Amino acid sequence: MGALHDGHLSLVSQAVSENDCVVVSIFVNPTQFDNAGDLKKYPRTLDADVKLLNQTAGIVHVFAPEATHLYDGPVVSRHFNFGNLENEMEGKHRKGHFDGVGTVVSLLLKAVKPNTAYFGEKDFQQLQIVKKLAEIEQIPTKIKGCAIVRELNGLAMSSRNKRLSKTQFEEAVLIFKTLTEVKRLFKSHSISQINTIVNDRFTKNPHLHLEYFEIANIKTLKTAQRKRKGSSYRAFIAAFAGDIRLIDNMDLGKW
Repeated sequence: MGALHDGHLSLVSQAVSENDCVVVSIFVNPTQFDNAGDLKKYPRTLDADVKLLNQTAGIVHVFAPEATHLYDGPVVSRHFNFGNLENEMEGKHRKGHFDGVGTVVSLLLKAVKPNTAYFGEKDFQQLQIVKKLAEIEQIPTKIKGCAIVRELNGLAMSSRNKRLSKTQFEEAVLIFKTLTEVKRLFKSHSISQINTIVNDRFTKNPHLHLEYFEIANIKTLKTAQRKRKGSSYRAFIAAFAGDIRLIDNMDLGKW
């Protein structure tokens, strides 16, 4: 959605290394915002984004359509059934968000018709939903997940980071530190114990408000109450620094 940073550019670089031609879509999608204020504040830096992409080695084309052109009619979402993936975590807190994601990704994939589409794992739930979308819409594009790129302090790179104050940016490292601690504790502590520890960490920090912390099954994204042998898990956090919403996640491996 624009305001490109090194995380986005890492996707472009990987795509360039694996393909002869790369198309980068830049589109702030109105239908995936459940908060009109968030949509209004979202950074739009198309000229700077294009300049960054021009510095990337390889053949890169920019696809930056107007909403009315891409939607070819009313700018509204379709409704999707993603097998309940859409109702977990982000879906609980951002009603209709994944209908907006599914609608715009379907339109973009059908417009560009790529062999492979690259998505960052920072939005892991979105990545799983896009994979499901390609399956149910029978879109022959391979959906490829790419590793999270982080700031020097460990904070997951995000366009929203540009809105953080110096103090907020420094304090937001708690998200990464907490996920790292959760990964370390996962083998020795129960999920209930880990939940208590995480909530305590955020309660003691006046700069961050925890919206949710969940350990979820990677396949179903359902919140795990206890660990089951043979299942793989991932930890997810959404938190606010002032009015700026930040998300991150970390693989916890197989139990």
